[in-house]
Amino acid sequence: MTKTALITGASRGLGLALARSLAADGWRLILTARGEEALRSAAGGLGALALAGDVADPAHRDRLVRAAEDHGGLDLLVNNASGLGAVPLPPLSRYPLGELEELLRTNVLAPLALIQAALPGLRERHGAIVNVTSDAAVEAYEGWGGYGGHQGGPGAALQRPGRRGAGRRRLVGGPGRDEHGHARRGGR
Repeated sequence: MTKTALITGASRGLGLALARSLAADGWRLILTARGEEALRSAAGGLGALALAGDVADPAHRDRLVRAAEDHGGLDLLVNNASGLGAVPLPPLSRYPLGELEELLRTNVLAPLALIQAALPGLRERHGAIVNVTSDAAVEAYEGWGGYGGHQGGPGAALQRPGRRGAGRRRLVGGPGRDEHGHARRGGR
């Protein structure tokens, strides 16, 4: 049976690398990202279904879940889409609240809403959820309060998407730990 994965933020970076790896292993892919041109380019070479849109949009999330259902169900949900927020990164004391709200919608609420929508189908197929976060969730970086302050949200959502039970799998990862248990900084 061919497995199906839905990957958000799939037009570049880690999302695209995951898509390429899963495609090489024979997975059917549903890819999404905001940039339609880059997404179509990425999906075309993989034989994937490309559905451009913003995961913070409830109608787009519904479309993604329907697409998975139309392809026989979902075996893997990868929440990789995210935003960085205000640039240059201001301290929280000067962070524009409207931009922070938008960032929270994209990086915390949208992945959780997608989990909620996809969870019945994932349970049915004994699927898995992968939420990609940042080492900024566990390591304080000067000026990164608006971004890093909420990066634990997707990971927390992964930890408790519903009751535990037989057939449930959780994949938990992070930036890595050194020999003392401290979070490694990016690039090391």
